[in-house]
Amino acid sequence: MTRETTSFIYVTYILSTPEKVFEAITKPEVARRYWGHENVSDWKAGSTWKHIRANDERTVELVGKVMEVSPPSRLVITWANASQAADPASHSRVTFEIETYENMVRLTVTHDELEPGSGMDKGIRRGWPVVLSSLKSFLETGRGLDVFAKPKAA
Repeated sequence: MTRETTSFIYVTYILSTPEKVFEAITKPEVARRYWGHENVSDWKAGSTWKHIRANDERTVELVGKVMEVSPPSRLVITWANASQAADPASHSRVTFEIETYENMVRLTVTHDELEPGSGMDKGIRRGWPVVLSSLKSFLETGRGLDVFAKPKAA
């Protein structure tokens, strides 16, 4: 019996180039400026990648494998909490599709193979919108958003 999974898809349009969007996802020194984390890998199919908190502790929060890489248009990675890396059932998949759309880029992020209602499923549904909004702001204005901001109490 196959397990039930769910997916999350986010599409945004960015005044940038496919090369700059791809670089923003894969270059640690760029990702830290809008994400607060660095994505570290050699970005070759089969290689590992790590999502490292860009602070003094340098905590590895997420890990995975690079499944497919076609710069600057496509990147597919597996995704798991570092504490669950040894359990293949805890891994989900993220696909970044980057395409020219007139004078801008359409970025589609599909995060699938998620366990419905899991902590990871809930977390990415809150996380991806702010991270990708910060990416857009960073590429268009040079300033990312505070991805660690919390809603104000009513």
